Amino acid sequence: MEAFVWIFTVLFSYLFGSINTSIVICKMIHRKDIRDYGSGNAGLTNVLRTFGKPTAALTLIVDLIKGIAAVLICRLVAGHFGVELLSNPLFVNYLSCLFVILGHIFPCYYGFRGGKGVLLTATTMIAVDPLTCGVAVAIFIIVVSISRYVSLASIIAVSSFPICTIISQTLRDYEKPWQNALVALAVAIIVILKHKSNIVRLVNGTENKLSFKSKKS
Repeated sequence: MEAFVWIFTVLFSYLFGSINTSIVICKMIHRKDIRDYGSGNAGLTNVLRTFGKPTAALTLIVDLIKGIAAVLICRLVAGHFGVELLSNPLFVNYLSCLFVILGHIFPCYYGFRGGKGVLLTATTMIAVDPLTCGVAVAIFIIVVSISRYVSLASIIAVSSFPICTIISQTLRDYEKPWQNALVALAVAIIVILKHKSNIVRLVNGTENKLSFKSKKS
């Protein structure tokens, strides 16, 4: 049954993650593909800048549900069969998180063109490890409040994911926190690599700052 849990977690998480909330909602409400507008990214920031707060808020809510649901379903399946992957009670959470984000960034339903995974990483982390999530979100809020660069805040926050994982879980005497931290590191690297163009613009001083002014579709 352990092999089944491995396969289910990887396939279900990837396929579930491939359902891109930004693309679906913008097509349903505005009959437009968010990837054809703004930065071309199918993510929350581009939705906010292109279609405004109401659409962005709906995207946020559905992504929140999506990330938590994916992890909980995989955890329930593992629990039903009494399986702990790698004898680590939290590893199934992290594995699901990784493949949900891979699905979101490289969705098989949309030609492998998805978002950058920041919002989904944050929402999925709520189910993976709420304490680690809280620290990362606090870091994001502080950085974006000071700099008004969403990309910079995203990069710094996601970079804290593996660090917070190993420190907080070691302090709480969790089993094998290094395994979870390695998966968190993989998530961080993937999300940061998706921000290559943002990093170039940050270095060049041409990156757009966050604006809360709504735009009419």
